[in-house]
Amino acid sequence: MTPADLSRTVLHAVHCAVEADELPAAVPTRVTVRVPPRPGCGDYATNVALRVAQDTGRPAREVAEVLRKRLAAEPGVARVDIAGPGFLNITLEGTSYAQLVRDVLRAPPAAEPLPLPAPAPELIARLGSDAARWSLLWPAGFDRAELLVQRDGNPLFRVRYAHARSRALVRNARDLGFHSEPAGTGHDGAAAALLAALADHARITTARDPERLARHLDRIAGAFLTWQTGCAVLPRGDEKPSAVHRARLALAEATGNVLADGLHQLGITAPAHL
Repeated sequence: MTPADLSRTVLHAVHCAVEADELPAAVPTRVTVRVPPRPGCGDYATNVALRVAQDTGRPAREVAEVLRKRLAAEPGVARVDIAGPGFLNITLEGTSYAQLVRDVLRAPPAAEPLPLPAPAPELIARLGSDAARWSLLWPAGFDRAELLVQRDGNPLFRVRYAHARSRALVRNARDLGFHSEPAGTGHDGAAAALLAALADHARITTARDPERLARHLDRIAGAFLTWQTGCAVLPRGDEKPSAVHRARLALAEATGNVLADGLHQLGITAPAHL
């Protein structure tokens, strides 16, 4: 279930509650979900109960309980908890994660790059073709000289490094004799942020907006590097590969595919070694 799918599911739950006279309120035109800022608070959170409560005159937590019951019965939703004044924290079933990774791995690569203005020859001579193209996509005021430095503050390096790191994990796993296998196990709060970013990829590429795509790739890269630093994707020492390792490897492989696809659409190379 992607964030867009979940938003529609939450909106449907509100609509059904209103139709059943459980909530005397107007149905919002749209509902947003987001990844909670802290691990352990579900995969996504929404403030829809607080918004609806303004129309009903009832306490937000009371409204949240009505919606919690309906959401918890939806396919793909494992659990719904109420937090604070009435936020709904939603935990998805593990199979939803597995299907998302599986879909990303099966997705065909982009057919062609997006149309971009041609960088000036002097800019290409100064930065190289890849950095010159990226410099056209980043906000004004960004120091273009930063694109030549291999460090975390360089968004192009961050994206390409995350891609190269994901490919290295796949190569190392192959050397250890195992392959990726999508599953709903072994994914924590950091993985949820990465999965949410991956789920947005198809929607963002459909918009065919190069600047938005560049920001999206940077978001994925940051989420991937945070996740990968905090968990063991590969077995350590004499440890045997487990289902958790295979699931994490599948997430790393899917991330590499998405980053490579996005860079290709921007006309920028995605080296497997960096």
